[in-house]
Amino acid sequence: MKDFLEQLRDDHSNFLQGSLDKSGLMNPFDLFREWYKEVYDAQLPELNAFTLSTVSADGKPSARIVYLKELFDDRFIFYTNYLSQKGRELAENPFAAMLFFWREKERQVRIEGRVSKVDDATSDSYFASRPRGSRIGAWASHQSELLESRDELEKRVAYYEEKFPGDDIPRPPFWGGYALEPELIEFWQGRKSRLHDRIIFKKQADGSWEICRKNP
Repeated sequence: MKDFLEQLRDDHSNFLQGSLDKSGLMNPFDLFREWYKEVYDAQLPELNAFTLSTVSADGKPSARIVYLKELFDDRFIFYTNYLSQKGRELAENPFAAMLFFWREKERQVRIEGRVSKVDDATSDSYFASRPRGSRIGAWASHQSELLESRDELEKRVAYYEEKFPGDDIPRPPFWGGYALEPELIEFWQGRKSRLHDRIIFKKQADGSWEICRKNP
């Protein structure tokens, strides 16, 4: 396997994006929206998927793929079960990191900040917009808990299908949204010979952003 892995190299020689220059940049959200529109227009798959990293009270990290659902008031919003592993870890330690990776554009965006729950009305509105099956699944899944068998899960799905026969399915009290308010955002643009561009935005006490460049 070592020999196989050593053969996997990408020199980013297909770089076509142009230099990532910090001049003219005012805040990270305009640049994020610009990059996001480009991947949207390119119809890249799973373009709103990101890696969410959380840390437990005893300092152990964990990561998983989550979907960005909204960028609202400069906060990145996602939804999950509050009782899941990530929900429990966010209750213990409200700081988290997000990582978007768009390989076709040779770009990454790394975001760090404090996470808090969104208000009930926002969670209710989003939950109501989900497909029926996803709403039933939110009730049926005891997310992150051990499962004896697939049959156990399917029985719970059947139970909630019967309990909520129509389209009026309330949001479970243990399910809702989180908003990450960034303190740091890094934009990474792949460049040839691993000499990548890295532009960092650091939020200051007065709400402004310090902008700097890092070594690749």
